[in-house]
Amino acid sequence: MKVSDILRVKGSTLFTVSPESALAEAVTTMAEHDIGSLVVMTHGDLIGMLTFREVIRAVVKNGGQLGSTLVRSVMDDAPLTCTPETDINEVRRMMLGRHARYMPVLDGRTLMGVISFYDVAKSVVEAQDFENRMLKAYIRDWPVEEEAPGEQAG
Repeated sequence: MKVSDILRVKGSTLFTVSPESALAEAVTTMAEHDIGSLVVMTHGDLIGMLTFREVIRAVVKNGGQLGSTLVRSVMDDAPLTCTPETDINEVRRMMLGRHARYMPVLDGRTLMGVISFYDVAKSVVEAQDFENRMLKAYIRDWPVEEEAPGEQAG
């Protein structure tokens, strides 16, 4: 399974923010859309990610306030990325290795979407459920072997 398979099911709605945006504005966007991350873009290029992890760190650092903090000062400026052709198992390894919950998907320099650890886990579970159903159907349809004359079942 590839990242493109997840994006096809998930859809292509993207939420981005400018690095010069106020963190409070970004947090409001995240809350309004019930999302855990924003892609930080400038001049059409991805330059970072803002996730609830960076927001929480900023709030703690500022004594519980967002204040006049800008996205640029708290964003992850070196986020993990993948391509639509990246295998899901590789994405899992990458996300686990960096404790990343969100990963932008780039086709060259074009942002195609963002996948979350939830999206990856959901796709794996769905694939396993499908495989289990196929195996059970295969077992159910297994041909019964006739006993040869003189053999006893035992």
